[in-house]
This record gives sequence, structure tokens and C-alpha cells, in this order.
Amino acid sequence: MERLLALMARLRDPESGCPWDREQTWETIVPHTIEEAYEVADAIARGDKEELKNELGDLLFQVVFYSQIAEEEGAFSFQDVVASITEKMIRRHPHVFGEADYRTAVEQSAAWEHIKTAERRERPGGSMLDGVPLALPALTRALKLQRKAARVGFDWPDLSPVVDKIQEELGEIRVELDTGADAARLREEMGDILFAGVNLARHLGIDPEGALRGANGRFETRFRRIESWLAEAGRRPDQASLAEMDALWEQAKAEEQPVEKEKKEALGD
Repeated sequence: MERLLALMARLRDPESGCPWDREQTWETIVPHTIEEAYEVADAIARGDKEELKNELGDLLFQVVFYSQIAEEEGAFSFQDVVASITEKMIRRHPHVFGEADYRTAVEQSAAWEHIKTAERRERPGGSMLDGVPLALPALTRALKLQRKAARVGFDWPDLSPVVDKIQEELGEIRVELDTGADAARLREEMGDILFAGVNLARHLGIDPEGALRGANGRFETRFRRIESWLAEAGRRPDQASLAEMDALWEQAKAEEQPVEKEKKEALGD
């Protein structure tokens, strides 16, 4: 860490540092931080441990970069960042570092949220919804907002009204389409449908962001298969009819079934 911190300081040195690194600000680094976090998630999804090691290094460098800027401004140092997270983890794990005794992960999670809520109450003008970053992917942010509201009882008691809500939102967008709604209204209704879909995923115990990534992956795999079959015939997708591509899509889906069956058998399902 000492070597990395010294390297960062050298990169930001006003006289001998790197021109690009010297020009960076809090705001200009943010897109890189988000990108690096996604690359970590991608390496994990692909099960590539060597790549994960590299991507975690890139993500750590982002923390060091922010800390260097902060130290230059006299705000805080990297050591302050480390001390802050260490103290927070000790405070939120009284069953490990204190006298508390939690028997299950569920009890521990409930206590964790209780401690976080107590911390928020100490801040003036705080809300139960504080701490959900605006920069999060919209599906993930919706999930976190819903979870926070649910902790104080603002939630459907079971699945039935959640499904009803989705059907209600679909009905509303159909009405808007039939009555010639403007783009702003349709955007609003579309947002309501997606928010309701996240709510259903939450009640089912499914991560909506992960579910959508899976759907994206399936779509990409199947569409690339369609392109491959058409290329074998010397054609491109824009030279095929929708009916033809739809038939190929179903063929690509059928190809996946034996693979899924083999996976389940290998897992003993």
C-alpha cells in the first residue's frame, strides 16, 4: 500500500507528475470508478479469477486517487478512509467485536439495519431513504428504496397485490397508447411498470439487476446464433423476414434446453 500511495502522489506531482492525472477532479474520475466496478462484476460473472485480481487492483486505484485529491485539499487522507471503514465495521458487528449474540444470519442482518438506522437518526434532517446513491443502476436503486420502505411496514403483505399492481400498470399504459398519450406520459407509465417489476422480483427473492443481465445474455446468445445461421446461407439479418428470424429464435431456444438439462443433472437436480 505504501508503494501504491507513493506512486499516486508522484502521478499527481505538480512538477514531475503525469499531465492527465494532474488534471483530474472528483467529478472526472467518477465515470472511471463506475466502469471499474462493473468490470469487477463482469470478471466475477465470467468466473475469471486472474482478471478479477486485475480489476480489483483498478478499483483500489480509484480509492487511492480520490484519497490523494482529498489529501491535497486538506480534507482527509487514505489512512482516514481506512480508519473510517474499520471503525464502521467494528460498530456494525457487535456480535464479533462486542457482547451481542446473534444466532442466525437473519438476526445479524436485522441488527445491521437497526444500527444503520440509529446512525442515520443522528444526522439532522435524515430520512429512511437516505444512503441510496443516485448513481446506482436504476433497477438496483429501486430495489434498495423498496427494501428501506418495507422495513417500516410500507410494503405489500404477499405476492398477489404485487402481481395485481403490475397488471394495473400495464392496463394504464394500454389506455395511454389508445388515447394518444405524449412521450412524457408514456415514459412515466413505463417507469411505473419497471418499478413494479422490481417489486415483484424483491418479493420473489430475485435480484432484478442480475435477472436482467441474464435476460440480456440469453438475448445476445440467441441473436448471435440467428446471425450465424443466416451467415451460413450468405445472408444478413436485414435480408431476412421477421417470421424467418422468429423461427430461428425458437430454434436457438430449443438448442439451449439440452444444455440446461445437463447442468441440472450435473448439479444433482
